[in-house]
Amino acid sequence: MRSPQISWISADDPPDSFPDVEQAFDVPDGLLAAGGDLSTARLLSAYSHGIFPWYSDGQPILWWSPNPRCVIYPDRLHVSRRLKRSLRNSALEVSFNQAFKSVIDACAEDRRGQDGTWITAEMRDACLRLHKGGWAYSTEVWRGERLVGGLYGLAIGKIFFGESMFSAETNGSKAALIALTSVLLDNNIRLLDCQVESPHLRSMGAEMISRSRFSNELQRSCGTLNPFANWPEERSDICLFQR
Repeated sequence: MRSPQISWISADDPPDSFPDVEQAFDVPDGLLAAGGDLSTARLLSAYSHGIFPWYSDGQPILWWSPNPRCVIYPDRLHVSRRLKRSLRNSALEVSFNQAFKSVIDACAEDRRGQDGTWITAEMRDACLRLHKGGWAYSTEVWRGERLVGGLYGLAIGKIFFGESMFSAETNGSKAALIALTSVLLDNNIRLLDCQVESPHLRSMGAEMISRSRFSNELQRSCGTLNPFANWPEERSDICLFQR
């Protein structure tokens, strides 16, 4: 039997020049294509079709669409009583879009048990362009003036595509996720894409859905840019975001 061949994209190809996601490999799960570039137009086309870049320095850009897909429905976020109690007594505060660069830099730092980072300099620059263009957003968690947790991602239509999160102390990223989902609910965002599952996300209510179901969600919800009219403009106590 002939082995499947990966699809190669040229940087000169139109931004939407991706193969159908159903052509993604089973092993490794979701590998769809390689090459292209990280222009804003190509990234927006990719995400709106359930495709995201994930690669390391020294590799070509690799494009993925795993099956199943890890997602969180904001109204189903699980916050345990223990976590609520811990955050209530934590004196943590939350802000939005006040330190995007610091959040992505913290997410890009080497972590214990990981071999390098997938947030290459090229990927970081692309995300900063998305943020400047009004597509990418960050949530920051503070203890005083110290950034202790956060996450960032893209908003397209009624979907938020989570990219990465970090914790510099216990529950830092969980506090960021709680605050983010509260804002998503306020803006009628129907789905938070987490891409790949982890025990951390599972504990917060993440679930696995099929690629076809995820594609259907995208078709219904990914239109033009949805302005987030209800982003809080000032730093707030994390307890305000615990629903």
